[in-house]
Amino acid sequence: MELGNDRPWAALNHFDERGHARMVDVGGKDVTRREAVARGRVRMSAETLALVKAGRMAKGDVLGVAQVAAVMGAKRTPDLVPMCHPILLDGIECDLSVNEAESAVDIEVRVRTTGKTGAEMEALTGVSVAALTVYDMCKAAEKGMVIEDVRLVVKSGGKSGDYRRPGEV
Repeated sequence: MELGNDRPWAALNHFDERGHARMVDVGGKDVTRREAVARGRVRMSAETLALVKAGRMAKGDVLGVAQVAAVMGAKRTPDLVPMCHPILLDGIECDLSVNEAESAVDIEVRVRTTGKTGAEMEALTGVSVAALTVYDMCKAAEKGMVIEDVRLVVKSGGKSGDYRRPGEV
């Protein structure tokens, strides 16, 4: 995109020729197997983390409920992200773990699909909804928790090829 261009949106495929937002047409793309992995974390005090680990939070099993929330969030992505295509999901996996060294709950969501567009947004939404659920279920014990470092870690398949965030396994 050139600086000073009076139509800066012209190089972006999510805008039409008038600069209006649009959903990209993926009809001409090949159907391929695609996978995306996203990660994030909810940082909290050691005391709150101990309650999560012991299953003693008043609202119930934080990790179990957040795992279901991740799946629900990934499935509802096109309802939440305006230009995201509804896609058929082949599988969703969510792993939540207690990270005592960082005083956090670590979240990883893996989404697989066979289609014309990728599952990155579904994986990122799954992580985000799981993190919000952890926060919601723990907020009575602590208001100062921080949701952080939500990021795409791996993407495979499709025209743009594979991506692996440097430094991540």
